[in-house]
Amino acid sequence: MELILYSKAGCHLCEGLEEKLRTIDDIDIKLEIRDITENKHWWEKYQYEIPVLYMIKDGQEKLIPRNSPRISVSQLSKVLQKFANEQ
Repeated sequence: MELILYSKAGCHLCEGLEEKLRTIDDIDIKLEIRDITENKHWWEKYQYEIPVLYMIKDGQEKLIPRNSPRISVSQLSKVLQKFANEQ
């Protein structure tokens, strides 16, 4: 599963989501972190929205709906699997 996380340094919600994604062990995840401060377009689009998570499906970025920052690792894994199967 290929995921893209739009983030920036110092964003505790972003860091929490990244940590949970890296903790998932029942899905093989390739995680790309995109720092929105490094790209003007990303900054303008996501500065008030991060963390923003996308899944790459059929060569396209599909936005994964935002989940509670309190979601557990196992719940997040289930959400990702469900999203992958729906798309």
